[in-house]
Amino acid sequence: MLDGKRILLVVSGGIAAYKTPELVRRLKESGAAVRCVLTAGGAEFVTPLALAAVSEGKVYQALFSLTDENEMGHIRLSREADVVLVAPATANILAKMVYGLADDLATTALLATDKPILAAPAMNVRMWDNPATQHNIKTLTERGVGFIGPEEGDMACGEWGMGRMSEPDRIVAAVDAFFRQGRAAGAVRAAAGAPLSGTKALVTSGPTFEAIDPVRYIANRSSGKQGHAIAGALARLGSQTTLVSGPSRQPDPPGVRVVRVESARDMLTACQRALPVDVAVCAAAVADWRAETVAKQKIKKTGAAGAPSLKLVENPDVLATLSAPGNLRPRLVIGFAAETEDVVAGAVAKRTAKGCDWMVANDVSPATGIMEGDSNTVHLITAGGVEDWPPLAKTAVAERLAARVAEALAAS
Repeated sequence: MLDGKRILLVVSGGIAAYKTPELVRRLKESGAAVRCVLTAGGAEFVTPLALAAVSEGKVYQALFSLTDENEMGHIRLSREADVVLVAPATANILAKMVYGLADDLATTALLATDKPILAAPAMNVRMWDNPATQHNIKTLTERGVGFIGPEEGDMACGEWGMGRMSEPDRIVAAVDAFFRQGRAAGAVRAAAGAPLSGTKALVTSGPTFEAIDPVRYIANRSSGKQGHAIAGALARLGSQTTLVSGPSRQPDPPGVRVVRVESARDMLTACQRALPVDVAVCAAAVADWRAETVAKQKIKKTGAAGAPSLKLVENPDVLATLSAPGNLRPRLVIGFAAETEDVVAGAVAKRTAKGCDWMVANDVSPATGIMEGDSNTVHLITAGGVEDWPPLAKTAVAERLAARVAEALAAS
């Protein structure tokens, strides 16, 4: 995947630094050449010897090392690479990147580089949620820095939440995607002349949660990975993109306006407020039904009375509503059909019933692993027929679909 690619890995001072020898090993297995810069904080968690052993090269630490500056120099070090990868990227080093501080070798190299930068954040959930950190993430994203993760999970401090560094395999996959796409993962380089410059896009993603009582809800297994990837891909092609997302653990795609909702009715309202747009991609797995009555208190389990009955009513149809004729109908409306049997036939019928222009069908049977996985096998149904796409990463499906959208809008 990464044959001949040169990666400068900056290891900063977070507990996740212990994963970096494995990250280096995986990058090298993929064909990359890796140089390591280790901060003083990073050296508290992983030794220079460990990184030197797996990278098979010198580990750089000191800004004012006469030998290092004479042999390599921070300028050459920062520029003799195809990409600079910061992993783990602590809240501290991200803040320094925002303000251009250069008080050690790592931050000096980051300030001096003219190469793309990818960062894999790692920090406590409270630090991640802090407005200062979110401001810094937004600022760096606007400058073109690509972000890999973070993930949600257990913290070293015993807390749970968003802030875990992505696992080495996922980071390697993101670096590979960067080279395949020719852009930093998630970094927006939309400018005048981009294929979708001057257009507006609306994407729905994730599940919806339909309340039963203050504790329980009806939902589905959608992760939001595909919808979020599509929103990011459209933004990278220059479209002003709004993502209406149900509850999802996926990070916000850079350069995309994100509106978070819970229920199907909330999603429809948010979509209507986002109009007019040129293209709408309804990738969310919207719940078809909701409880007719939502209990104000938690429903108690009482053995004598037995299980309570739950009357369901139909939810509004987001896709059909957006597809309906009218002045605000997008020029191109794309739906998703997640099926477990008769996949293509069901999607062909659904395209007609919903009134949308295209339908993207996939088999979400449990054996496929698609519902919460990183890959997808889709069929694109249009008025012209059915296209069977090969198995692809969800990011690749998104890029391919965004390219088709650009072609269609240019021709309309």
